[in-house]
Amino acid sequence: MTEKVKQGPEINVIRITDNAIDQFHAKREELIPILMEINQKIGYIPREAMKEISSRMRIPQSQLYSVASFYHMFFTKKTGSHVIKFCESAPCHVAGGREVWESIQEQLRIGPDETSPDEKWTLISTSCLGVCAVGPVMMVDDDIYGNLTPDQIPDILAKYE
Repeated sequence: MTEKVKQGPEINVIRITDNAIDQFHAKREELIPILMEINQKIGYIPREAMKEISSRMRIPQSQLYSVASFYHMFFTKKTGSHVIKFCESAPCHVAGGREVWESIQEQLRIGPDETSPDEKWTLISTSCLGVCAVGPVMMVDDDIYGNLTPDQIPDILAKYE
């Protein structure tokens, strides 16, 4: 996995975007890998990156935004240092997902699609993480946690302090 660049005003979005476009030879069929590279390096796909891709690859910004907002792996706004994705599918729900979801929100003191004021956490719900057999499930960055109970949440979050 690509290292995330330290967030801050010193990030050169255009340089990162141009490097991603060049890496995949500005091929339209490589749009997903280009967006993925930018998202991994910066933590999201800034509007400035969308403009650069649009200009260099002659793809309308509206189409870029449609692609970037369709996939749950991409973010179009700045995220926290750690992103939690929580599965809201039926199997997770019947296995106690609502109580776990409420525990996460209580621990972080943020709601769905919000980032904590200290920019440490972003909380997102998703329709499925693909591991229904071990629901309820959440993903913190690239780490998957299954068979969750509300009382496990504080210890899991503490691992990322």
